[in-house]
Amino acid sequence: MLLICAGSNGKNLELAQRLAELGSELGVPCELLDVVSLGWPIYTPTQQEKGPPDDFERVAALFHRATAYLLCAPEYNGSIPPSITSLIAWLSVADEDFRALFNGKQAAIASHSGGAGQKVMVAMRLMLSHLGANVLGREMLCNSQKSLNEETARQLLQQLGRDKA
Repeated sequence: MLLICAGSNGKNLELAQRLAELGSELGVPCELLDVVSLGWPIYTPTQQEKGPPDDFERVAALFHRATAYLLCAPEYNGSIPPSITSLIAWLSVADEDFRALFNGKQAAIASHSGGAGQKVMVAMRLMLSHLGANVLGREMLCNSQKSLNEETARQLLQQLGRDKA
């Protein structure tokens, strides 16, 4: 299953929804996670002492079931939005087998950004690689002047869905 995570509830959620539709058309099983709608508190050590969010087990199970990931996130001040970094932080401290969530899994990155979006792409690539994911070289970048290249999207989705149980 390909887990598509949307790191904002604006254009990147729309992008994630379109990618999930294309994946479905291609026969790639997809699950869409709107990270913002989770409403999780920003991870801090103080929050950790209070315990993980109520639906943590459900979200962690999605990550364990995923054979590949596609992260869609806007560029926030030259980096990753807090919704994504906090999600990853919660998973890293509250899941018993955190390494199994990312190690060796394929990942792709996409962004619909108001600016160039290259800095968020670099930051997401660095983060996912650090977690052990195999980040595909090709990425998807959209903005108000450049719409989604659906042929590129189809190729990426097929690659993410190839040979996956």
